[in-house]
Amino acid sequence: MDNVIAIDGPAASGKSTLGFLLARRLGYIYLDTGSMYRALTLAGLQCGVDLHDEAAMARLAENVEIDVRPFVDEDDGRHYSVFLDGQDVTWKIRTPEVDAAVSRVSSYPAVRRQLVLLQRRYAARGNVVMVGRDIGTVVIPEAQLKLYITASPPERARRRWLDRQQQGHLADYDVILDDVIRRDAFDAGRQHSPMRPALDAIQIDTTGKPVETIVDVILALIAPRLLAGELI
Repeated sequence: MDNVIAIDGPAASGKSTLGFLLARRLGYIYLDTGSMYRALTLAGLQCGVDLHDEAAMARLAENVEIDVRPFVDEDDGRHYSVFLDGQDVTWKIRTPEVDAAVSRVSSYPAVRRQLVLLQRRYAARGNVVMVGRDIGTVVIPEAQLKLYITASPPERARRRWLDRQQQGHLADYDVILDDVIRRDAFDAGRQHSPMRPALDAIQIDTTGKPVETIVDVILALIAPRLLAGELI
C-alpha cells in the first residue's frame, strides 16, 4: 500500500492528536480506527444489543454503516466526523457509557475481522495516517512507517479527565486512572490482536511533551524517507 503511516498506542497516549497533526502537515487523510469500534459500541447501546454477545455484535457490525470523514467547517474541536447510519455521532461516541464498553466490543475476533476489512479499504486509497491499537501489527503490517505512541498512566488519565470536563461530563480522576490501567491490561492481554508495538515501530513517549514538538520530531525522523520519495 502506498504512503501509509500506522500509529498505535494505548488510550489517551496522544496518538490521535499526533496522527491528525501529522496528516495535516503531510497532506494525508487521517483515520482514527478506534472511532469505528466506538461507533459500533454506540450502535449496540442504542439498539439494545447485548454487548456481551459476540455473535450479536458481529451481526450488527455487518449491518450498520460506519463512516469516518474529514471534518468540514466544524468549530467544536473535532479532528474528524463519525457517521453511524448517516447520523453524525462524533461526540456521542465519547461518552462514559461508550468508554466503559468499547474495550469488550473491540476484543471480539468476529467484530475485528469485519472492521479490519473496512479499515484496509481506507488504507488502500493511499496517503493515509491510520491510528489504532493493532494497525502496524494486524491491519496494515506492510505500512512504510510505524509509530507506537505512549505516555504514563497518570498523564493519560489526566488528559482523559480534562477531556471529560471540557465535554461537560462529571469525572473523577482516580476512577479514570483505574480505568486506564484496566484497559491497558485488557487490550494488551487479549488473545486476538493484542495491543503491542510492531517490531519495526518507532516508539515515542509523549509524557510532558508539547504535541507540536513531537510532530516536529516525527517529521525530522521521516525526512530522509520523504526526500527519497518513499513517502510523498
